[in-house]
Amino acid sequence: MRESLTVDSLNSFMQALAGTAGAPSRVYLVGGASPVLQGWRSSTIILDLKLIPETDELLRSLPRLKEQLNINIELASPDDFIPPLPGWQERSQFIQQQGRLAFYHYDFYAQALAKIERRHERDVDDVERLFLSRLIVPDRLLDLFASIEDQIYRYPDLDARAFRRAVENAVAQAREKLRGTA
Repeated sequence: MRESLTVDSLNSFMQALAGTAGAPSRVYLVGGASPVLQGWRSSTIILDLKLIPETDELLRSLPRLKEQLNINIELASPDDFIPPLPGWQERSQFIQQQGRLAFYHYDFYAQALAKIERRHERDVDDVERLFLSRLIVPDRLLDLFASIEDQIYRYPDLDARAFRRAVENAVAQAREKLRGTA
């Protein structure tokens, strides 16, 4: 069994991956890594990430780092599960520069929509934290969902109507909680 990822092991991973980079690249951290770095969770089970560009040297280093650091690594991002949001790269929040690699949180709006679609208990908690931390705004989330709604057919596993209802419910709950904290 692999170790859970903590802030320390995520930092070790970023440093080790940067040591393998021969060219500038962006690494987008996704899923549980963002809540761990934000301090909402103490650990996560899998390090999901997206590399741009996906260079052979970075891809080849992942299995070695997975073994060396005893962690789970997957190439997975919201655009593997839902249509990509327009402007996601510009909205991705910078974390740090390590050598030739720039590390970012994958766009919080895209992460929130993917988590809402999955509806896992931990994902629901993460979305609530994104709203309460003001990293995402209810009306903007609805607008961004609307911008991809006509592309949902490209993802046969998605039920567009159920997805819309889930987003609307999450937004309604967020508005209610945000009114309570104002």
